[in-house]
Amino acid sequence: MNRTATGVGLGFRRELLSELENVNRAAIDFFELAPENWAGIGGRYARDLRKYTERYPFVLHGLSLSIGSQDPLDTTLLKQIRAFMAEHRIERYTEHLSWCSHEGHLYDLLPIPCTGEAVAWVSGRIRQAQDILGRQIGIENASYYFSPPGAEMKEEEFISAVVEASDCLLHLDVNNVYVNSQNFGFDPKSYLRALPLNKTCYIHVAGHYVESDGFLVDTHGAAVIDPVWDLLDFTYAELGEAAGLIPTCLERDFNFPPLQELIAEMDIIRSKQNPYLSPNVRQRA
Repeated sequence: MNRTATGVGLGFRRELLSELENVNRAAIDFFELAPENWAGIGGRYARDLRKYTERYPFVLHGLSLSIGSQDPLDTTLLKQIRAFMAEHRIERYTEHLSWCSHEGHLYDLLPIPCTGEAVAWVSGRIRQAQDILGRQIGIENASYYFSPPGAEMKEEEFISAVVEASDCLLHLDVNNVYVNSQNFGFDPKSYLRALPLNKTCYIHVAGHYVESDGFLVDTHGAAVIDPVWDLLDFTYAELGEAAGLIPTCLERDFNFPPLQELIAEMDIIRSKQNPYLSPNVRQRA
């Protein structure tokens, strides 16, 4: 089996395991999971995981590396991830361009100041992580709810500088771009055009929650809305032929509907991705 994730994927969640037993194999091209939630487990869940990693490609999306933190880089975690990837023959690992620890985990993904000093600090930690893992990693543009003071550049410029300085890849979260653009009043299309899209290795699309005052919260607990679908269309068009090669994952972390509703959303992604696939691998819309 080809271990490279392509096409359209879904988060691998314990809440979905019973329904996944009966899903059509062609409905899901790959799965994503957080290694912190699965590495080192035993018993039934370990057997369930092995059953699926033997049948599907997987992507790892980390939650706690805290790449922007001042704390020492968690090399123990990275070595565990490297072993987990080897055990299950997983090729891709991505993390958030954020920080979530200070002398212990804070359980929130916090924004990094967009400064030249931060570019040097973060890119050095990414290079260290890549050396330990023996591969390039993808760094995701994160949602945020306040802007750190002292910015010397726009966030898209900061991301571009980090990707270039670290020689890493870009994990593009389309919903995060939309959420941040609405909360902070910038043009999401101009933002996307300014990113190093040629380094994109992975794409997320998700739903979010709208507060009573109109503020958006990136929850991954609702269906994708039309403006985010439109932004995915725009992203694929900007990527051109490369869009057919980049795996796109539907994120859903709670408020799970019946699996067929998630598959219907995945089919929307598939229909948008299909025009960019070569004819011999084009899948159903």
